[in-house]
Amino acid sequence: MQHSLVIMAKTPVLGRVKTRLARDVGYVEATRFYRVALARLIRRLGADPRWRTIIAASPDTEAVPDAPWLQDAHAVVPQGEGDLGDRMQRVFDQAPAGPVVIIGSDIPDISRRHITAAFKALGSHHAVMGPSVDGGYWLIGQKRLPRVLRPFEGVTWSSGRERDETLANFGDARVALLEQLSDVDSGADHAVWRKAEGIRRLR
Repeated sequence: MQHSLVIMAKTPVLGRVKTRLARDVGYVEATRFYRVALARLIRRLGADPRWRTIIAASPDTEAVPDAPWLQDAHAVVPQGEGDLGDRMQRVFDQAPAGPVVIIGSDIPDISRRHITAAFKALGSHHAVMGPSVDGGYWLIGQKRLPRVLRPFEGVTWSSGRERDETLANFGDARVALLEQLSDVDSGADHAVWRKAEGIRRLR
């Protein structure tokens, strides 16, 4: 059974990605951030032979494997209809046999170390979660044995309660928690990211 890493991603088109961030920094800069962060994430994680990197792309009509931003992925699948929970559950239900880890595409600090830790945790837990500062999570994974769990029922998305509600839905399943990370959703977050970018360029 193969380990599958699934990145939930949107086609990086102006006005359709990071709209909350765009209210602070403008649509052009918000889109630029997303394109840079997504390309680096796929390039960084897609090259690791320890897992198969799958892009769950949206909109479905644009989820084509030959799109330039998807070149470093092993496979591309459409996210399908429904809210975020519906779409992530579809990934867990339909991915190839083996443990599955899902991540978002706008968290610049995700590294191979985090993905390695998530799959390692699934060796002794039914599920794994990477909590985010805003009350949600940047990673969620399942061993999918002895069955696929369904943790998204009734979760209130974009509420700040996603983490607690999803954990409650796991019931008595063993869930491992990784370190807390931040996404880039505000002008302040973006300023921190740009500062880190400057430091990286100087090294």
